[in-house]
Amino acid sequence: MNSRTLLIGILALTLGAVNAQELAPNAPTDKPVSATAATASELEKAIAPHMAEARKTYPNARKRFLAGLPEKHHFFVTTRIKDPDGKFEQVFIYVASIDDAKKTVTGRISNQLRVVRTFKSNQTISFPEAEVLDWMVARPDGTEEGNYIGKFIDEYQKKKKG
Repeated sequence: MNSRTLLIGILALTLGAVNAQELAPNAPTDKPVSATAATASELEKAIAPHMAEARKTYPNARKRFLAGLPEKHHFFVTTRIKDPDGKFEQVFIYVASIDDAKKTVTGRISNQLRVVRTFKSNQTISFPEAEVLDWMVARPDGTEEGNYIGKFIDEYQKKKKG
């Protein structure tokens, strides 16, 4: 765990990288969470079972993406991007392709970035599939499938406030 700021993007995309017309108008909106070194460890422990469930279900979601999702269904994965100084941010990647042979994901950063500076919103990146933390299918009716970590964080924040 880095002692610097951790920023976890909760789904619901900031439409910087995905055109607004591509997602349903009632799709959830981004609700980023900042965690200091003091709270990051607690948050990491709380997220762990949800990340495990996301990784367990990812192979089926991956298979469906590779077979072709229905029209206006969009596939995202969550990963962390890091700056050379150690700061990192958890981001949604709008998946363009998965290279089966190389086991890599290529897509665009779909968050408005708040911590890292060596990456930009809408930037195309490729990374090992082993770095996928979560996945999500955004449906045309505004609902989502997956997003285990994001859904947990939404509830976690409500409990902290209430």
